Amino acid sequence: MIDKPIRDLVKATAPVLKEHGVSLTRHFYARMFAHNPELIPVFNQGHQNAGAQQQALAMAVAAYAEHIDDPSVLTPVLVRVANKHASLGIRAEHYPIVGRHLLASIREVLGEAATDELVDAWAAAYGQLADVLIGLEAQLYQEAATQTGGWSGWRGFKVQRKVAESDEITSFHLAPADGGTVSTYRPGQYVTVRVLVPELGITQPRQYSLSAAPGGKTLRISVKREDEKNQSPAGLVSNTLHRDIQVGSVIDVAPPMGDFFLHEDRDTPVVLISAGVGVTPMMSMLDHLLQSGSKRTIRFVHACRHGGVQAFGEHVRNLAREYPQVKTSVYFEDPRPEEDRLGVHYDRAGRLNWVDLAQDALLPDADYYLCGPVPFMQEQLKELCSRGVEAHRIHLEAFGTGGVTA
Repeated sequence: MIDKPIRDLVKATAPVLKEHGVSLTRHFYARMFAHNPELIPVFNQGHQNAGAQQQALAMAVAAYAEHIDDPSVLTPVLVRVANKHASLGIRAEHYPIVGRHLLASIREVLGEAATDELVDAWAAAYGQLADVLIGLEAQLYQEAATQTGGWSGWRGFKVQRKVAESDEITSFHLAPADGGTVSTYRPGQYVTVRVLVPELGITQPRQYSLSAAPGGKTLRISVKREDEKNQSPAGLVSNTLHRDIQVGSVIDVAPPMGDFFLHEDRDTPVVLISAGVGVTPMMSMLDHLLQSGSKRTIRFVHACRHGGVQAFGEHVRNLAREYPQVKTSVYFEDPRPEEDRLGVHYDRAGRLNWVDLAQDALLPDADYYLCGPVPFMQEQLKELCSRGVEAHRIHLEAFGTGGVTA
């Protein structure tokens, strides 16, 4: 633990960081990429372009300053960050580079307010934070590399199958190009894939949830083709995968990571709540529960626009017919009358709501797993909390960067 005078100096900057943090982090990223362009492919340029990464970092830095007296409060956040870093190949040697540009940015953005004493205090604080993350990431790297079929860093995987699951979502079945086996993972976790994006002329990483139960000979990811938004980086990787990656193609894959996964150390009911492509980790959880012989009560709740964009709909309906502990509540917001049949393809029309859902999915002592767009996540989190569900029974995975709050 760093000395109290240093902690007090850092803590005193928290209000300033909350107000001007995005300006600081925007300057930081621009500075780091200018001086260390080799790091550009490591970072999601879609998030950079949208400002999401700058916002997430600003919030994280402000939170660290605010809680520097007891950083353990931030442990769940740090675990999530460590998983993301390990999935991208961030190593201990990267931290001095980041620290150098962060401290320089503090001087350059805050100007005269950035006294030598303040910068020295932040250097100490950053060193403490870096040590924590390096330790967490080292453990993740070791666990990933030493298990059967495990590896560290990037590993080539060949596309064995490419299956259209809906109008927007395609599954890629990936087998190790070296002919070896694949490690197991916790249902709900993700892998990072890395592909060359022709429009950018660089490789780009993206995280995709594993959408099948663990224990197979391949890994399956199911990718939604995003709008490219006038050639913004936001949809370039998913479009590259859909357009350019075919059966036989080889792509780089990092080991499974993520702090969102099915808790298997309990026999409580499981409620899986998703929207859109957020269904992907739920498929891993659902298939694993049933394939492993679990007798836990399962409620599968899903919302999407209509049947044309629903992935795995028929598979889920078949499971619900076969396994009595599975009950579905599928919402189509705008069902197509010619194809989407109430009671067959979906259970309710309109947006997911808890007025009619509570009797089916609000179960005593249940664990709730949520995944989908951030507004959807915020709404479900708020609803569950208002209905008395304890926070430790609500587990979240939000695609993109940052967190979710009610």
